[in-house]
Amino acid sequence: MLLLLLGIILLHVAALVLLFVSTIVSVWASSETGSSDLWINCSTANGGYHCDPASTGEWIQAVQALMILSIIFSCLSLFLFFCQLFTLQKGGRFFLTGTFQILASLFVMSGAIIYTVMSPAWVMETYSFGYSYILAWVAFPLALISGLIYVILRKRE
Repeated sequence: MLLLLLGIILLHVAALVLLFVSTIVSVWASSETGSSDLWINCSTANGGYHCDPASTGEWIQAVQALMILSIIFSCLSLFLFFCQLFTLQKGGRFFLTGTFQILASLFVMSGAIIYTVMSPAWVMETYSFGYSYILAWVAFPLALISGLIYVILRKRE
């Protein structure tokens, strides 16, 4: 049982780290001449490096909000797991923890879908999706799987 709990915690922490990295690091789209993310767009032009704040469009703000919400819900889920681990009755299920983690996965999926659909109008055609974008998509199934495991998991002595 201890190894199972350790594995679940490691899966959760891995998803949380991916969420943090994908939200903070500025490589959602990249090319040889620059990079773009949720917060700032940087490019090299005329021998210099120039950065501009991200667009104030509604869709980019929605992606920013959804990624932040996914981090918040995943952190709350981990906190709730530890609280329920010590307070839940024997045989009880971790429904609240699982619900928060599944919501976190749905938030990151929604943010990545919005970015996928709307970014061609905002990012130049020479740009391709960067590793932060890919990490967001990898975080989605990890968070969903850990959320489902929490819902199925029963507390033992």
